[in-house]
Amino acid sequence: MKHQPPRLRFLGATDSVTGSRYLVEAGGKRILVDCGLFQGYKILRDRNRIPFPVPPRSIDAVILTHAHVDHTGYVPALVRDGFGGPVYATDGTTELCTLLLPDCGHLQEEEAKYAHDHGSSSHRPPVPLYTAADAVKSLDHFKAREFEAPMDLGGDIHATFVPAGHILGASQIVLTVGGHTVHFTGDLGRKDDPLMYPPKDLGAVEVLVTESTYGNRNHPELDPATQLAEIISRVAKKGGVIMIAAFAVGRAETLMLHLSRLRSRNAIPDIPVYLNSPMAIDASGMYQRHPDEHRLKPREYQDMYKLAKLTRTVDESKLLNLRGGPMIIISASGMLTGGRILHHIAAYGPDPKNAIILSGYQAGGTRGASLASGQRQLRIYGEDVRIRAEVIQMESLSAHADSDGLIEWMRAAEAEPRMTYITHGEPESSDALRIRIKRELGWRARVPEHLEAISLEDPR
Repeated sequence: MKHQPPRLRFLGATDSVTGSRYLVEAGGKRILVDCGLFQGYKILRDRNRIPFPVPPRSIDAVILTHAHVDHTGYVPALVRDGFGGPVYATDGTTELCTLLLPDCGHLQEEEAKYAHDHGSSSHRPPVPLYTAADAVKSLDHFKAREFEAPMDLGGDIHATFVPAGHILGASQIVLTVGGHTVHFTGDLGRKDDPLMYPPKDLGAVEVLVTESTYGNRNHPELDPATQLAEIISRVAKKGGVIMIAAFAVGRAETLMLHLSRLRSRNAIPDIPVYLNSPMAIDASGMYQRHPDEHRLKPREYQDMYKLAKLTRTVDESKLLNLRGGPMIIISASGMLTGGRILHHIAAYGPDPKNAIILSGYQAGGTRGASLASGQRQLRIYGEDVRIRAEVIQMESLSAHADSDGLIEWMRAAEAEPRMTYITHGEPESSDALRIRIKRELGWRARVPEHLEAISLEDPR
């Protein structure tokens, strides 16, 4: 039989910052690293509806870098369509997926129902990509593993989870495949993140697959706490509502930490703070169960959650839209793709005395990206909402390493990789990072194409 060299196929995140999916084939085994949803532009979202590039039942195992749905959100569909193997993840990622995946299924059911009721879909009838029940069923496949503990996946493939910072449970993944080493950064955290510890250094690897979310820019030098204090004080003085669009896992905790510290030194006015995200509330307990992964001390955690009024029910959420300011509302989703934040923006966005804070990166094609680019009319639940509130994008709150951070992390590597592949970024970000890697580090680097396959024996 002809020798089949081990290969890596890029099934997602090659021309987009979403849809993270990498297929490793070696020794008769197929291992999928990440299994994310495409988000943003419709041309990308439509990829979620296309049959998976290989039969799901032919995949032996899935390994997840972290819990965000652009890395995990396709797992329920993969299981429903025939995947029967294990899904390996760290303890933190496994716990967070029990929140994120069912919620993702529920949101898709709601969107399908809305499209059916309003006749806004070309599909007859509109159906969700998967349901909350599909997501719950997929959780039976999860098998939690520890950091730094090598796993034998068969076919001469071994995997190790390495701390990545970013959010609870987030990992880099190091695969050894028939003697070849492939390193996936996942989403790499920041060295100076106030919540999470920095990512572990890069070791000696043959092939590096790096994210490039901020590959073409650096985070502002302005301290996010100082910026938050200025915005909140200014808007509260007018009696306004500060709406903070936050990712329910990771960003909400960072925001609560900043607000707690600001309040403790009287740097912001004593106005009500509402955490209107059941998922973020539930995730808080998970962070407490993993104190070794983050910088928070128990007392600081207690102070954070004394500060805010926790809003769980739909009725409580609706009442906030009748209350008026001054107040602060932290709610999901971070890129305005769904969730309770949209109801608050519909209620308070038309008033110029209010403010909307976008707390980090906004993927192209999302409502958040539209607002960040200057658009001031949003389509929310079938209605056009005129946005007169102030809009501030705070990229200083991002949990991703920026361009300088990625280069600094790579520069400390034990040895130069044979090839570096730049993924998980918009095209301009990926190409900008490629140029920096080649010019500043002297490494071989390129941006792979969607569905491209490369040989791990000759990764050029």
